[in-house]
Amino acid sequence: MTEYTATIIDTTGIQPYIFGSNRLRENIGASFLIAEATKQWVKEALTDLGKPFYFPDPELSEQGQESQPEPNAKPYIEDGNLVAEVIYAGGGNAVLLFTSHDDAVDFTKILSCRILKKAPGLNLVVAHKKFDFDDQERQLRQVIDDLMKNEMEAKKRQRIPSVPLLGLGVTASCNSTQLPAIGTSDQFDSPKEDKYWVSTEVKYKLKKVNDANKKLNNFFEGFVPELYEFPLRADHLGRTQDESSYVAVVHADGNSMGDRFQKQSETASTNREYITKMRELSWSVNKIGKDALITVIKTLVNSIQHNSEGGFINWLDTEGQLFSKIELKKNPENGKFYLPFRPLVYGGDDVTFICDGRLGLTLATLFLKEFEKTAADGEKLTACAGISIVKSHYPFARAYELSESLCGSAKKMVREGGRGFSALDWHIAASGLIGSLGDIRKREYQVNSSGSGTEKNLTMRPIRLKGENEKWQNWDDFEAVVREFNIGDDWRDKRNKVIALREVLRKGSDATQQFLHLYRMQELPSFEHTSYDDLKTRGWVDDGKEERVCGYFDAIEAMEFYFPLSGVNDE
Repeated sequence: MTEYTATIIDTTGIQPYIFGSNRLRENIGASFLIAEATKQWVKEALTDLGKPFYFPDPELSEQGQESQPEPNAKPYIEDGNLVAEVIYAGGGNAVLLFTSHDDAVDFTKILSCRILKKAPGLNLVVAHKKFDFDDQERQLRQVIDDLMKNEMEAKKRQRIPSVPLLGLGVTASCNSTQLPAIGTSDQFDSPKEDKYWVSTEVKYKLKKVNDANKKLNNFFEGFVPELYEFPLRADHLGRTQDESSYVAVVHADGNSMGDRFQKQSETASTNREYITKMRELSWSVNKIGKDALITVIKTLVNSIQHNSEGGFINWLDTEGQLFSKIELKKNPENGKFYLPFRPLVYGGDDVTFICDGRLGLTLATLFLKEFEKTAADGEKLTACAGISIVKSHYPFARAYELSESLCGSAKKMVREGGRGFSALDWHIAASGLIGSLGDIRKREYQVNSSGSGTEKNLTMRPIRLKGENEKWQNWDDFEAVVREFNIGDDWRDKRNKVIALREVLRKGSDATQQFLHLYRMQELPSFEHTSYDDLKTRGWVDDGKEERVCGYFDAIEAMEFYFPLSGVNDE
């Protein structure tokens, strides 16, 4: 009998920790702390334990800390020379093996102490389980599954929320957390012109911004010229003078990743094979996500043009004339241009980034297309994305929460549609957001024009990424319709009529048909992947069988928030 201890580490409350502030610097620092806590600090805690361990990780290897590991590379913990072996770590969680339960507990104490000191406000949940490594009846994968599904969930439910010590006497409050302030932001590497009170939690977030920037620059090394830098303020993401400023918060997540890992683990006949397969799949998914994000930044950079007035992303019409542009902001201190794009969570299938509001749809779909180009464990990966487009100073936590709900909406469509494809959903908020996504859709996008009590959907969202098999609710067709409304020969000079059409669509298909006849318009832009010939003449899919859905309301609403990139690879 060889008794080991399996240890699982997970972080909780990630959303409020990262996105609880409207200051991009704090979001950046918080995201970096979470990534560091479950990877670099795990390694440092094992080092402080003072006993031999093995921590194979491609990312740490790329930083020059060790040679590039292989998923099945030795040393193995079962050979007797190690006290601990990391199965995988990163993305907010880690799984380890220890030969001694006491060592597992001591390691947890070291890591917890480091987090309390260097990342106050970040919550950690840890579970341990002893098991017999040689037991063929109850293998490691079953132990891990039991820990994750039962003990970890129970600990999360039973965890008593920490109650921070509030200020005594007369104290200043942190602008972001409302906790007692310990200084001002300019004391912790923040610009003096944006001076405000900060708590200990925010202090450590701000102190990590420079490290986060270094990591991001290393991530995109060789793909971002020295002429550019990533913004540290939402106001630097880009805007056109005299126009409203919007930002897009994009959250993308791989489809059925838990099922994929479960399926892969079940093919393992031994514990060592299980460890190898988990590493292979985890590293493969991380690389695919990284490559997809690199393609996004390469496309964005290659779309930027410069002249004597500055840096611009231009959209040219069918005749080669300038239709619209995004002007890049410039850093007055070093003369570099701010990219209108900033990843916050990245490195795997779970990605969150913020960008200029007009680029949200384009960059999200580009990421999804690139993500599903490469197979992992022999099967194509797919993902979903939620895009919330809001005013630049809208509460960031609410915008992120909405993007998560939108991503969940797209995932629900994938589950109900037979899986095997990517999808996206979005919402454009010209003002505030009241209620859940379902409440918003029911209030703003459902109509009953005939008085029959039958509700009709103005929105066609969520939609598939690609059009096939008469699935007309897809990005390819939707994009073609938006482009036609914007720069098509039949529509580019009829902007006022297009805006008027949006209100007519609320009245139903008969009113839409009358509107087209009144203005001598033969038909609306066509959807390629549809068998409904009257969609382009009536604006609605409504034959008594299919769900009553409008095909053009979303496209008109998105006209101001769609901006193609000249460097997009459509292969």
